[in-house]
Amino acid sequence: MKSVAMKVQPRAGVGKQPVKQLRRQGLVPGIVYGIEQPRLPVHLNEHDLVQFLKGHTSEHFLVDLEVEGELSRKAIIKEIQRHPVSGRIVHVDFNAVSMTHKLRIEVPVKLLGEPVGVTQAGGVLEHIVRSILVECLPTDIPEQFTLDVSPLVIGQRLCVKDIAVDRTKLAVLNAPDLTVVAVSAPRAEEEVAPEAAEAAAGPEVITEKKVEGEEEGAAAAEGKEGKKEEAPKKGGEEAPAKKGKEEPKKGKEEPKKK
Repeated sequence: MKSVAMKVQPRAGVGKQPVKQLRRQGLVPGIVYGIEQPRLPVHLNEHDLVQFLKGHTSEHFLVDLEVEGELSRKAIIKEIQRHPVSGRIVHVDFNAVSMTHKLRIEVPVKLLGEPVGVTQAGGVLEHIVRSILVECLPTDIPEQFTLDVSPLVIGQRLCVKDIAVDRTKLAVLNAPDLTVVAVSAPRAEEEVAPEAAEAAAGPEVITEKKVEGEEEGAAAAEGKEGKKEEAPKKGGEEAPAKKGKEEPKKGKEEPKKK
């Protein structure tokens, strides 16, 4: 990776208020962490930093920090902090590096092409690992790694070991079998499970209906038993009526005795 010149200026003021004032002036506060030197607070032009980042796939690239009043030093961008709403850069950290000592850095993985399983079978492309960790000298840091995913069909995947890496310069620290990208089945087939769950819920509804039916049957049975219990009462009320009918019969029998 070729280094890019970046001008920064030492920053005297620290704390919230000085930092806010810098941002209002279109400047980004930052810190340079040295190898054997104390950290150096700096600030740089926000517009210049944005333009640098536009020309690079990764934010972790090698720079020649031209510090005002000091000698130029090699460094890499360690971290860039952005505002959660506006996306503007609010802070940047640099790590000074030695050109003779290896360092560990995350390198992004770019996918090339469209999988056959997606274009012809309606599959879903899943980019699981977007960067891998490597160890190398600052001058050997790659801009990015590429993976051709066009031949992938549903059920196939590509792992870290499938990435073309110059093993003479780089040491990949991720597990070789770690999945980087995969093509899964269409989403329509994945939604069969919820439908099966609804079908499984069917018997429960039927069971509830049966219970309700049993309760209604029990209520009806209680009603019938109640009617049976009332039968004797009705019989008791009809008894006087029967006696009334028997009295006229006795009246008719009296003339026969005379």
